[in-house]
Amino acid sequence: MGSEEAEMGRGAKTLLSPSAIAGRLRAFLADRSDHSVAQRMAGAAFVIRVMSAAIAYVSQVLMARWMGGAEFGTYVAVWVWVLLIGHFSNAGLASAAQRFVPDYAERGDGEGLRGFIVGSRLIGFVLATAVAAVGLLALWRFGAFLSQTMIMPLALAALCLPMFVLTDIQDGIARSYNWTDLALGPPYLIRPILLLAGMAAGHALGFAATAVTAMACAVVATWIAAMVQMVLIDRRLAEKVTIGLRRIEPGVWLKASLPIFVVETFYLALTYTDIVLLKALAGPQEVAVYWAAVKTLALVAFIYFSVAAAAAHRFSEYHVAGDREKLADFLAASIRWTFFPSLAATILILALGKPFLMMFGPDFVRGYPAMFIVSVGLLARAAVGPVERLLVMSGHQTICAIIYGAAFGLAVVLCFLLIPPFGMMGAAVATAAALVLESILLFWITTTRLGLSLSLRRSPKPVAAE
Repeated sequence: MGSEEAEMGRGAKTLLSPSAIAGRLRAFLADRSDHSVAQRMAGAAFVIRVMSAAIAYVSQVLMARWMGGAEFGTYVAVWVWVLLIGHFSNAGLASAAQRFVPDYAERGDGEGLRGFIVGSRLIGFVLATAVAAVGLLALWRFGAFLSQTMIMPLALAALCLPMFVLTDIQDGIARSYNWTDLALGPPYLIRPILLLAGMAAGHALGFAATAVTAMACAVVATWIAAMVQMVLIDRRLAEKVTIGLRRIEPGVWLKASLPIFVVETFYLALTYTDIVLLKALAGPQEVAVYWAAVKTLALVAFIYFSVAAAAAHRFSEYHVAGDREKLADFLAASIRWTFFPSLAATILILALGKPFLMMFGPDFVRGYPAMFIVSVGLLARAAVGPVERLLVMSGHQTICAIIYGAAFGLAVVLCFLLIPPFGMMGAAVATAAALVLESILLFWITTTRLGLSLSLRRSPKPVAAE
């Protein structure tokens, strides 16, 4: 018996030896199977988002201390409008890239591929410029009805839109080639680093740390990041796409992207409803504290985002090929990759929540209870994985839009009912309730319409669709 135990001990040491670990790592990196590629892409996306979160967290802590609660809250509210309108202004072309780029490449349609790579970016830039112009005109015409502290930050926000949208569409193109570094590096690493550097330089030089200063730095950071991304993507595309004629098909692209746009509109509206309505109903100080609490939970959301970033074009490939077994297996894997890490991250973050919030300032600790409520919604979403990407990529974007519309409607109603008496806690309850409703409806639609089981078990067999 002793010799057997000794042999088992030697075996365990061998498995944990540096050479064995390095060998398994090399094998994983060399594995070109769909699951391994998707795992590496999701892992890379997660690492970038975590690095971005660390940079953003440091930035927000410093900016909150430099600017004070009211100015920081104003900046947060305006930047949320950039995120909302910016994502809306791409008309769904960013996500459509993950359908058209693989499709054109698979069919060997070089003209269509080259046309989409150039045309989608041009259309997005023009649309965003038009939206920015309308926004500036509205500010000029109706600015008297707004708080004077909001006008200049909003005007600067309009200048961000064209390059913000360009970055979004280039993100979709890069993901289609599994280029996670080029998809996420510029918006999530370069842009926040430049923003922090600009604010730090302004603070050192004695400039007033206001929302105007922060938005001016954001404009510069957004434009530089977009241009860097464009140059790097074009260099890498030169190795993949041959030079030749282009076929521009805006009608075909927009017909496919507009239903996706509706889904993303409700999704993003749901994401930022609590911030926007909290600003309107409770003021910038309450927004600043709530924003810090929500951003502290960002690690959980990053896991979902990372898996979704890696899964969308795989869902499309399996659905088009009619391979239901691979589709079911990959869906189950994506749910596992989402839920278990999200659960672990939630437990860790809630355990360390108060020290994290203290970094913003003593007053920010009062946002700690809201973190527990919001985490319920985030875990509900993680429990069904990136299933909305599956619905969109399989042609069920209409019902997906209805689901997000219902969740958004619930969030709005609950925000109006709960924020006035309960402040940020009301916003947290509204958000969590909407996310739980969204998850339940997505689960129901996926199991009934696609006949797929949303299971955490390995390799589930597809259920026959009714």
